[in-house]
Amino acid sequence: MIERFFLKDYLSFKEVELNLSSGLVVFTGPSGSGKSILINSILSSLGNSSCEASICESSTSWDFDGDEYGLECDDINIFKHMKKEKSRYFINNQSVSKKAIQNISAKHLRHLSLKDYSDFENDNLINILDSRLEKHTVILSKLKSEYKKTFLEHKKLSSELKTIIDEESRVTELKEFTKFEIDKIESINPKTDEDLELLEIKKELSKKEKVLEALANANEIFNAEHNVFSALEALDADSSFFSDTMNELRAILDGAEEKFSALDEVDVEEVLNRLEELSDIKRRYGSIEDAIEYKETKKKELEKYENISYEKNEIQTKVNELEQKVDVLSKELSDIRIAGLKEFEQILNGYIKDLYLREIKIIIQDSEKNENGKDEMIISLNGTSLDKISTGEFNRLRLAILALKTENMNKNGGVLMLDEIDANLSGEESMSVAKVLKKLSKYFQIFVISHQPQLTSMGDQHFLVYKENGVSKVSQLNLENRIDEIARIISGDKISDEAKKFAKELLEG
Repeated sequence: MIERFFLKDYLSFKEVELNLSSGLVVFTGPSGSGKSILINSILSSLGNSSCEASICESSTSWDFDGDEYGLECDDINIFKHMKKEKSRYFINNQSVSKKAIQNISAKHLRHLSLKDYSDFENDNLINILDSRLEKHTVILSKLKSEYKKTFLEHKKLSSELKTIIDEESRVTELKEFTKFEIDKIESINPKTDEDLELLEIKKELSKKEKVLEALANANEIFNAEHNVFSALEALDADSSFFSDTMNELRAILDGAEEKFSALDEVDVEEVLNRLEELSDIKRRYGSIEDAIEYKETKKKELEKYENISYEKNEIQTKVNELEQKVDVLSKELSDIRIAGLKEFEQILNGYIKDLYLREIKIIIQDSEKNENGKDEMIISLNGTSLDKISTGEFNRLRLAILALKTENMNKNGGVLMLDEIDANLSGEESMSVAKVLKKLSKYFQIFVISHQPQLTSMGDQHFLVYKENGVSKVSQLNLENRIDEIARIISGDKISDEAKKFAKELLEG
């Protein structure tokens, strides 16, 4: 639920702080006092609308995975929208995008505007029906699970089959291209690190003459070697150290000479040409390793193209088997739903009758299969399709569906924000709406602007929005104040004793 809301500097509001309760939260007040502005600012703090307030902030008890958005979460999480030169959003004082706030609040908040048809979407209606049927039809849950698994497998294999059929029509072209790609790499036949070895050879070749000349000069030292031994012998000094040093030097110089002499057999032109080929490979594929990996991938593709007919027939057989199974399972689902539809329709019509609506009719017809089966639920109100019913009827019918849904809810459903749902309703109609909202408030925290005494009297918390010297203010009303406000709604600014009496009776009722 939303436990606290704070607003600063938004149109006629200077500063407002609301401590909110669970259940049905009602906002009333004269026209133009700022009720809709206030609701819009609450939505804005949660990323569901936009406003020009310097601060609008909601403290919620919503539980969500902060790690997904790099956030630290608390028992109470504070959502904030600030507007200076541009809009900025925060959760627990950590900057986030508007999209992140929208994604989080979408799991906990619904704004039931006239544009929101989600309650009438087929998947929602089917799931409500199934939730009721699963109570006394044990097999339904298992059947739905088996159907969904089979449907998704069939969908996956059908997609693979389509790809194969598309490929088969151009398989000759694909085979030729793939073989060309393989031959292009194999004609060069690059080896891992071959380019590094050739670069080293190129480097050695570039300094070969200079090194051999230096080696020839260095070898002159050995012509004077016997003179050193003679001197050491005359001095009675140990000559073993000199002997070891000269032997080590001789080995180094001989090895170097042998190494660079071996380069005589290397064709410089051939090395440079090979490096150019390898460089071309690297330009095309990124590296020699990538080229070798690409070649192996293409070989597998070529093998696949050569076996495509066999693979197609094998998958086609599986698809046919799964399609038959999907048909059988979807029919079993339909039979169970159709058998339980009459009772479902009767229970929904109970709410419909309480809401002073005409009787509804529900039929199930076949449609394109999806994860829930092949069933499409069509609702009409006394023969009128949903797209042709009035705004008041649309709102009340949606409440009936929500009420029916709560019968199988075992946890809090979050927050509902309603537009002026009881506007232009008769007293009886308004009371029927109020009673349904009161039932829903056991499962939802509901924010509603009301213009009727019936819904206002049902509120668990009642806020009056009013203007004082052109500034909008909000006050939580106690029992006595509520009687006066409801009486004002009934009789206008000149509150009569009869209006106060009726207001008191509504509240006590």
